[in-house]
Amino acid sequence: MTAWLDRLNQEVVACTRCPRLVQHCQTVAREKRRAYRECEYWGKPVPGFGDPKARVLILGLAPGAHGSNRTGRPFTGDSSGNFMYPVLHATGFASQAKATHVGDGLQLRDAYITAAVRCAPPQNKPTPREIANCAPFLDREIAGLKNVKVVVALGRIGFDAYLNYLRRRGELTSKKEYRFGHGVRYAMPDGKILLASYHPSNQNTQTGKLTEEMFKKIFQEVRRLVSDTNRSAAGG
Repeated sequence: MTAWLDRLNQEVVACTRCPRLVQHCQTVAREKRRAYRECEYWGKPVPGFGDPKARVLILGLAPGAHGSNRTGRPFTGDSSGNFMYPVLHATGFASQAKATHVGDGLQLRDAYITAAVRCAPPQNKPTPREIANCAPFLDREIAGLKNVKVVVALGRIGFDAYLNYLRRRGELTSKKEYRFGHGVRYAMPDGKILLASYHPSNQNTQTGKLTEEMFKKIFQEVRRLVSDTNRSAAGG
């Protein structure tokens, strides 16, 4: 890991800017879910995870109460991760299909995962203030990931988080022309491609709003976009 990212992640883990979220994470970690009664919960803000040289940034909502908040790694140990990592593995972005705990051997290849909010929020609903409190971490993270070409926004909050990042940098004046929807794709003013997907939440996957085929098509397109970028660079 590069020094700047190590410093950033240390600050993320130590953050206490949102008292409601701090209390919620600690309460969940203390009371635990029955299935994980013997587990030691992380119970703190969750840093990003992946390849610092990645060309693909996956931007989600927030840690799951009994997933990331338990394991300390994005999309690890819950149904969302069980849905996502097999797709990342099948499309070449993950070294394996399973993500159960830190130290399970999982590595991301040319991809980095982060979230708009780093603490598990009650009912998976962070407040606008909580999202704003986390924004400086996201700004530094995206700015430091110099090789990113494609941003995959998982859900509307992740989508808006990237648009707001560009607004704070003065690279976007209005969000009106950017509408969230599964599979929408935009060429952004910063030169990156923004690709949106429904979030792989249990609610979306269990109801069929998001299927494995739909999700796989997103990352197959990401693979094509990254390959096209390679060819363009070689040709230039």
